[in-house]
This record gives sequence, structure tokens and C-alpha cells, in this order.
Amino acid sequence: MNIKLLAIGKTDNKNLQSLIDEYTKRLGFYVKFDLEIIPDIKNVKNLSEAQQKEKEGELILSKLAPTDQLILLDENGKEFSSVGFSEFLQKKMNAGIKTLVFVIGGPYGFSEAVYKAAQGKVSLSQMTFSHQMVRLFVIEQIYRSFTILRNEPYHHQ
Repeated sequence: MNIKLLAIGKTDNKNLQSLIDEYTKRLGFYVKFDLEIIPDIKNVKNLSEAQQKEKEGELILSKLAPTDQLILLDENGKEFSSVGFSEFLQKKMNAGIKTLVFVIGGPYGFSEAVYKAAQGKVSLSQMTFSHQMVRLFVIEQIYRSFTILRNEPYHHQ
């Protein structure tokens, strides 16, 4: 299985980007992983929230192949423990999914079209985090999941 993370807008914090790069590299030992950045929408001052979500939604959907399984990182999604998330990933691998795509939306969330295309929603926490930090948290949790599945000493219970 391949895993892809789609995110809107680049990370401008060099420290966060360094950690994202580190965990992306580590993850490469377990699974084919891609982080794809969708550029920020231009001229957002002239757009309503709904228009911005629609434009971002079109860009997100254009990045998907018909066989991709789309999981939204959404505050109303299912919350997992790290072990529970590793079991979630194992089930996806067992199901023979070719590419599992996680998406971090823009500042206002997702368009209706993206919600309709999704096969699930995952919440990292009930707290709010910056979109840039969420990238690191998601990649680290995917990495942690693979270490759990392989009984490696990274995760402690």
C-alpha cells in the first residue's frame, strides 16, 4: 500500500519542516509515502469562505486517482489511540487498498464535494492545531503505527 498526505499551503517554519522531513525519511523504511503540497489559493481576500473551500476542494479532488481511498483529517472524525490507528492502517493494508490518501484541508475545512468523495474522517484531537503542525503530527503517527505493527521499541505502552 502507498500512503499519500495532501496538504494546502507550504510550511514556512524551518524547524517544523526539518521534523517533517525527518519523519518522512523514517517512514520510507516501511511504506511508500508521499507528501504533496497544494499551493495556497491566490486572491483569497476576494473570496468567501465557501468559495475558498470550493476552489481548494477542486484542487484536492484533482489529485486523486479513481482507486484512491480518501481519509479526511477532520475535527469531527473518529479519534484513535496510537495502537488503534495502527490497527486502522493494518485493516486498510489487509483490504488491498493501493493508495490511502489523507488530506489536511484549508483554514475553513472541506467542500461538500470533498466530504462526499471521502471514505472516512480521522480526528487527531479535539484541540485545534496549526495546519503546519498537523502535517508533522500525522506523519509521526503513521510512522509510529508502523513501528507498533512491527513490534519495534519506538512506542511505549
